[in-house]
Amino acid sequence: MAHESDYGSEEKMAEGGKDAELLKEKANKYFKEKDYENAIKYYTEALELNPSNAIYYSNRSLAYLRTECYGYALADATKALEVDKNYIKGYYRRATSNMALGKFKAALKDYETVVRVRPNDKDARMKYQECNKIVKQKAFERAIASDETKKSVVDSLDIENMMIEDDYIGPKLEDGKVTLKFMKEMMDWFKDQKKLHRKCAYQILVQVKDVLSKLPSLVEITLQEPEKITICGDTHGQYYDLLNIFKLNGLPSETNPYLFNGDFVDRGSFSVEVILTLFGFKLLYPDNFHLLRGNHETDNMNQMYGFEGEVKAKYTAQMFQLFSEVFQWLPLAQCINNKVLVMHGGLFSEDGVTLEDLRKIDRNRQPPDSGPMCDLLWSDPQPQSGRSISKRGVSCQFGPDVTEHFLEQNKLDFIVRSHEVKAEGYEVTHSGKCITVFSAPNYCDQMGNKGAYIHLRASDLKPEFHQFTAVPHPNVKPMAYANTLMQLGMM
Repeated sequence: MAHESDYGSEEKMAEGGKDAELLKEKANKYFKEKDYENAIKYYTEALELNPSNAIYYSNRSLAYLRTECYGYALADATKALEVDKNYIKGYYRRATSNMALGKFKAALKDYETVVRVRPNDKDARMKYQECNKIVKQKAFERAIASDETKKSVVDSLDIENMMIEDDYIGPKLEDGKVTLKFMKEMMDWFKDQKKLHRKCAYQILVQVKDVLSKLPSLVEITLQEPEKITICGDTHGQYYDLLNIFKLNGLPSETNPYLFNGDFVDRGSFSVEVILTLFGFKLLYPDNFHLLRGNHETDNMNQMYGFEGEVKAKYTAQMFQLFSEVFQWLPLAQCINNKVLVMHGGLFSEDGVTLEDLRKIDRNRQPPDSGPMCDLLWSDPQPQSGRSISKRGVSCQFGPDVTEHFLEQNKLDFIVRSHEVKAEGYEVTHSGKCITVFSAPNYCDQMGNKGAYIHLRASDLKPEFHQFTAVPHPNVKPMAYANTLMQLGMM
């Protein structure tokens, strides 16, 4: 015979289940409105009431994917499958998370499971085939890379004899050189959605590779009074917003220096236009226009998030290979007046890293899965002390004590980094010692965030923040060139 207390606990469980469903519905509503932070909040509350519901984990996993927290997305998808190993969407989610992290073999295994369970599912078969193709391609690339005689694309180009057709009326380099006149013409040409001639694009890439390859991994500059520098964060292929930065803050020049802090490409569908413009200014003002590498100036990211597809659509696979070579020479960090350190991601998974260690990094490669080079491109700050596992599944999260200790050891005042969307376009954390700047407003046409850039003046190196909003752009959606496996719909 059941005790009264048993009935009470059953009723409570039933009530908890109902409340959890209401929270899930609330989360779904926020998800549809693209308010992913609130969606995550309410999925989490639903899970607190009912931690054995695979759907809740799966839905939160998708919300994490949308906010680029791939590590958390992977953990939730795995948890969904621990709760219910027959929950097919869990395999989909885990595969997508692994794809986002460049773990293609692990993703393939889950797609295989889906295809085995649902042999007539066309979408599953397409994803399996696409993933299988990437795994084979990666194996082929590794085989080629192990051949020590691997040549640069530059060696196989005959730029001098590339013909510019008579009907091409667009901008051309002057005697093979980038000039201010050329830059202005090219920016207007791109604004009208026209394509730079491939000969000119190759000329820019070959020349900028030469310039970047001569730079150290840690670039050190000194501003003299009354000079200032403008630091911009991620631009992610949002060309019309880049033009707006130049309209608001002036074109780059010897007296108006800029530092663009990585993630120039991917997601936005005008990445070719952004990167050729930035590379052009680097050639025009090599000592006053600075570029640092982001985690998206890498092959894995470009393959998934659109840049490789865009270059192949607008030019050729060979040109993408050259872009890849150039990206490997982008410096990883910049120190201003021995006091401010700028990098795309953040600080390190281990204590004791010095500026000398950064100078010694051999950067001409795809980034490793761990170590200082990986951290500079991938890590994020966190409010609590210490370090924790990264929400992205790569590198770490570092607390205010880590920042304080690093700055003290290296006699620095603060760091500036990018890498994260911020509602106001910037954020000051760690008692003013860690500043984030993000320069892609209304990121991916859906986040509603402002963009920002920072002025640092030689006189006091006190950051001045300037915000701006997104401007209209032609009707080409973000991720238009991305791998089909990353063009997620809500499931």
